[in-house]
Amino acid sequence: MTFLFTLVLIFAAWALIILVFFRAEIQSTKERDPAARGIAEIVLLYPGLHAVVAHRINHFLWKMKVPLLPRALSQLTRFLTGIEIHPGAQIGRGLFIDHGMGVVIGETSIVGDNVTLFQGATLGGTGKETGKRHPTIGNNVVIGAGAKVLGNITVGANSYVGANAVIIRDVPSNATVVGVPGHVTKQEGKKMDLMMDHVHTSDPVMQHMKDLIRRVKTLEDKTSAR
Repeated sequence: MTFLFTLVLIFAAWALIILVFFRAEIQSTKERDPAARGIAEIVLLYPGLHAVVAHRINHFLWKMKVPLLPRALSQLTRFLTGIEIHPGAQIGRGLFIDHGMGVVIGETSIVGDNVTLFQGATLGGTGKETGKRHPTIGNNVVIGAGAKVLGNITVGANSYVGANAVIIRDVPSNATVVGVPGHVTKQEGKKMDLMMDHVHTSDPVMQHMKDLIRRVKTLEDKTSAR
């Protein structure tokens, strides 16, 4: 009985810490996930929030140069949530990781405020570079499911990275990026993180293909008319 009571107290204290110190993350989850039914559900059942909470602790230990423990705790967090965040990564306020399974954030990644990551998103490095080798993500950026942002590049504020896109070059602010490798379609003035629109994103590669098909059809019509 005493053990159970102690366990409940620890759990309650953990929930209270999240409520007090992670209001921005809770609010961002409420705003961006229509499935969120309330604060209690977010605090208790959202692995994305749990991963961010654990990372704050791991990052503090990392900055204190505590050996081994931060990496060990980050691996434990990955086991429990399916989300891998290196203790060295710098993460701003209001990060929302939706579903979260398979999300990877590398050691030298810098993530701004109010960023959204969907399942399978990767902020990774390239090759065996040392130093800053992971992306810098601006404020209010959305990175879609399965997207890969690789190398020491910058994704500008208010940009949207489409699902399964592979980004290996800098992305300007207020842009939509789709395809492999990523192609930029600027959409100035629209904050895609608020719209959460994964369907109505223009694909420049598909547009080029349609243009080519039209040109071929025109040439065929001209040839057959002779």
